[in-house]
Formats: sequence, C-alpha cells, structure tokens
Amino acid sequence: MKNYIFLILALLFSLLLAACAPAAVETQATVATEVTQAEPTSPPAVVEPTQSTVPTDTTAPSSAPTGAVTYKIVPGESTLQYEVGETFINENNRFNVAIGVTPQVSGEITVDTANPQNSAIGVISADVSQFTSDSSRRDNAIRGRFLESSSYPMVTFTPTSIEGLPETYQEGQEIAFKVTGDLTIRQTTRPVSFDVTARLEGGALTGQAVTTILMSDFGFGPISIGGILNTEDQAKVTLNFVARP
Repeated sequence: MKNYIFLILALLFSLLLAACAPAAVETQATVATEVTQAEPTSPPAVVEPTQSTVPTDTTAPSSAPTGAVTYKIVPGESTLQYEVGETFINENNRFNVAIGVTPQVSGEITVDTANPQNSAIGVISADVSQFTSDSSRRDNAIRGRFLESSSYPMVTFTPTSIEGLPETYQEGQEIAFKVTGDLTIRQTTRPVSFDVTARLEGGALTGQAVTTILMSDFGFGPISIGGILNTEDQAKVTLNFVARP
C-alpha cells in the first residue's frame, strides 16, 4: 500500500514538470529576444576622407559696388538764370543787364565718392516759360516773340562728357570741372560746355554751372525793338543747383 501511494505521487510530480516545461522554454526565449533587441548595434564605420582632386577656390568674393548715390535736383531750391546786356535807345543809350530766373529745374546727378571719376550727370531740364525778370513787359515779349517759350517751354541739356573730376574726394571739398553736352532750345541743338563748381556736404549736393551762348545760334537773337532797345547776342546762362538723394 505504501509503495502504491509513492508511485502515484511520483506520477503526479512528473506530470507537473511536463506542464511547466514549455512555459520555462518560452520565458527563456522571450528573455533572449529582449536581450538581443537591447544590445546596441555597432556604430557605422568611419571613412577617413580622402584629399579632393578638385581645386578649391579660395579667392575672396569681389567687393560690393562703391555705393554711388543719385541726387535729384530740387525745383524751387534750384534756378536757371540768363543775363543779357541791353541798350535802351530811347533813354540816351542807357545800358542795362537783363536778368531772368526760372525755378523750374530738374535732373539727376550720380556721385561716386569712392571713385569720383565714375560720377555721371543725367539730362538737365528747365521750364523757360517761367522766366521772370524785373519787367513783365520784357517777360511777355520773350515768351511770345523772341524765345517763344510759350510754344517751346522746355530747354534741355544732355551731357556727353565730363572733364577734370578728381581721383579722390573728401566731404565738404569744393571741386571744379567741365561738362560738355548738347543744349536744345526751341528744337535747335548746339554743343555747349559748362564750367561747374560743386560741393557735397550734409547730404546735399550744391553747386553752380555757367556757360555763355550766342542767341543767334538758336535763332532768337540778338533782340531788337526798333527805336526802343537792342540786346547783345551773347547771353550768360547760370544753373544754381541743390540736389538731394
């Protein structure tokens, strides 16, 4: 009887071991998988760079433009002026210099302070129908009969060359140079040269340009009003300009 009980216990113990064995195997497999996944992968191999056979451009980039600034002539602050000698026959040949001024002037001037010789001047225009002198009678005669500025109000100067610009410039310095170009009055164009002085200071470009023309070259002089006055053929023309960026 005792041996029979012992045999039954041994059989039950064997069955328990058989039931537990798969779980143990599964547990070991799970642990093995987790260990495998947790193990860090090897870092990628570092490839030492080889010296490139393509030459590298070490040249510094070219410098930026010198910063040339364009200044616009300010109407109202700038003027175009004429001066013409006249003789009053009916006043015992009294001599007088007639002066007329128009403030309606426009144009552009580009200044390169780093390289002044690269500076440039655009077309300068003036409305000469606005010429005003000390005599309204003279002004009306100029507009209607002689200069005919009522019909041809705009005078233009188109520069073609600039001579005498310095190689360097300091702010506040006054410079003198010559500008040659085509002056158009009443649809007639002639070459003219202006002597110019200019100064750049405090953000403003100021100066004066002076020339002398013969009115007969443009078909309206010298002026003669029989028994009253005669004018000279020569006329002095002065542009006083103020220009700002």
